[in-house]
Amino acid sequence: MAAATEPKKGITEEQKQELDECFARARKALAVIETYDQARVDRLCQAVAWAVANKRTFERLVAMGIEESGLGDPESRMGKRMKIRGVLRDALRQRSVGVIEELPEKGIVKYGKPVGVIACIVPTTNPDLTPAGNAIYAIKARDVVIFSPHPRSKKTSFETVRLMREALEREGAPADILQCLTKVNIPMSQALMARADLIIATGGQPMVRAAYSSGTPAYGVGAGNSTMIIDETANVEEAARNTRLSKTSDFGSGCSADGNLIIQDGIFDRMLAQLQKEGGYLATPEQKEMLRRAMWDDERHRTVETVAIAPQQLAKVAGFEIPADRKFIMVHGDGIGKEHHFSGEKLTTLLALYRYGSFDQALEMMRGVYEVGGKGHSCGIYSFDQDHIHRLAMAAPVSRIMVRQPQSKANAGAFNNGMPMTSSLGCGTWGGNIISENVHLKHYLNTTWVSVPIKEDKPSDEELFGEFYDPALEGVVETITT
Repeated sequence: MAAATEPKKGITEEQKQELDECFARARKALAVIETYDQARVDRLCQAVAWAVANKRTFERLVAMGIEESGLGDPESRMGKRMKIRGVLRDALRQRSVGVIEELPEKGIVKYGKPVGVIACIVPTTNPDLTPAGNAIYAIKARDVVIFSPHPRSKKTSFETVRLMREALEREGAPADILQCLTKVNIPMSQALMARADLIIATGGQPMVRAAYSSGTPAYGVGAGNSTMIIDETANVEEAARNTRLSKTSDFGSGCSADGNLIIQDGIFDRMLAQLQKEGGYLATPEQKEMLRRAMWDDERHRTVETVAIAPQQLAKVAGFEIPADRKFIMVHGDGIGKEHHFSGEKLTTLLALYRYGSFDQALEMMRGVYEVGGKGHSCGIYSFDQDHIHRLAMAAPVSRIMVRQPQSKANAGAFNNGMPMTSSLGCGTWGGNIISENVHLKHYLNTTWVSVPIKEDKPSDEELFGEFYDPALEGVVETITT
């Protein structure tokens, strides 16, 4: 009875029963999908992707998710169905059954194997995209998935999974390759993670930390605080347009949405004017203080009420009004550091603008931003100066840098860049993650390496140690000829 009355200390009997049944069905489905060949799993990937990514269905899921959670923008969220197409593209172009790679010069042949039962934690802002993208990669790898939806958008995630299950059944495959929990809360998600073979956790930092402490192998994501440097060589019109696209995508709810612009002093006024042309509203100092009070509490924690909302609504929550045609709000940055709230992650339709003089100063400001938050995630640059791009790449403590691209559209893969398509971004040890790359097909696979003998590849000691090599210390007697 204690579990039922104190759910924070464990799951209820009802939850335990659901979990037991899910795992029993999952193991049974796993035994079937493990027998499928490459053509079979590729067709299943196409079937489940189309079941949710066709325009009519995805439009319904988007509307359902926004109504259920109260978060997000229907117009820009519709674009996420293109991400499902991108994940499908990447999955179909790779092998996952039998031999997946051969390296003749090394005598290595690699075989792909399933990882088993995956626990997938779904964030409230992506109740449809996250299940679909993970389902494609998992099916491609011949895994099965149990999704744990966010309580705030669980109906949408359940409907997304239901549609994919129907697609599997139409193809004669077990529907239980994909399952979605219904009795969800934090203890239930933790219990799921503890029993799975692999965890893919996309969501808030407490849940990601719980995934890593579950005792199950896990791929988690780090927090974002995406920052762009805009130097004197930038195309100001392109930079402003891309900033608007990134900042307004799903009302800035993604961790890749631009949060800070570090702008070269000589082009600052031009960039500000162009941002205003793109729909930016520059808050007055008084309005900026009102925003600060609304967006952060006394302990400097971000308030839930201001996350992923339209700029007009954000202004209203803060206590002022802005014109109906404005698409995002801007504030002048008053400093960088933990005591300066606006230099941290915002997750809404608000940008902080900073000036810099020399590029060394821009790099110093960038480092300061990531000490506040978002280390390991991403940054970017609008520049045609290859030295500036190189210096940023050398200095930035992040896993991905977008050059002249809108981060929220590009970090997780785009049709005009080579980043692997995904909805989960690893942030390396900077962000408390095990990988510093986009989570994609290879992370859903176990790999068996088969090695055969090759011609010996053993350099001499002189080649290996160079000038440090001393034959005398090896007991080698050199023959001296006269």
